[in-house]
Amino acid sequence: MPSRKKQPPEPTAKPQGERLQKLLAAAGHGSRREIESWIEAGRVSVSGRTARLGERALRGDEIAIDGKPVRLAAARPGRLLLYHKPVGELVTRSDPQGRPTVFSRLPPGRWVAVGRLDINSSGLLLLTDSGELANRLMHPRYEIEREYAVRVQGTLSREDLEKLARGVHLDDGAAAFARIALADERTAPSANRWYRVVLGEGRKREVRRLFEAVGARVSRLIRVRYGSIELPRDLAPGQWRELPNT
Repeated sequence: MPSRKKQPPEPTAKPQGERLQKLLAAAGHGSRREIESWIEAGRVSVSGRTARLGERALRGDEIAIDGKPVRLAAARPGRLLLYHKPVGELVTRSDPQGRPTVFSRLPPGRWVAVGRLDINSSGLLLLTDSGELANRLMHPRYEIEREYAVRVQGTLSREDLEKLARGVHLDDGAAAFARIALADERTAPSANRWYRVVLGEGRKREVRRLFEAVGARVSRLIRVRYGSIELPRDLAPGQWRELPNT
């Protein structure tokens, strides 16, 4: 009996379009994380139907956020700002209590904050009008370093420092400083000591919570570096500077 010829496998259709959160982020409508939360909350629709997380879409599709159609401009490199955030400003677009926000000082644009600094923290804050760029700068898999100058009440023991370098358990999982050291070991002991710490990720209030885990209280926190970008000495609090996006 003649053997049957094996038929070539049916070609697998490639998924059409891009993931919705990636498409909207690339067009500058927010970071991927923000847009994912909007999709989960049912705020995004495609062709009149409520979108699902993981759904793909094309640039020609009718996409709306909160019922308002959005325009999908072609993906572009995006602008990048360095802002010297002062204490007392929120990293949010509006505040019900009327407190000042960083966005009130920026030039017009759909700015997305790269990570956050709480109201009592200051220093280097990056902002971009490209959600795709914001995602690349924030995603944990890229392990972009964040460096902080931290003033702590009291003096930490060697055991405390080793514990913070090895790792402690926080509410949202294990965490540790990639590096921790006294800012200047020559200074005499006092009620407050300055430390330099480095993290490879950016969880909510992570620096403060790490110190709290060893019974220490942070009295000042300044972000001085994000990746290879350092806070310029000549940039006063409340001022911003545009950086080349290469």
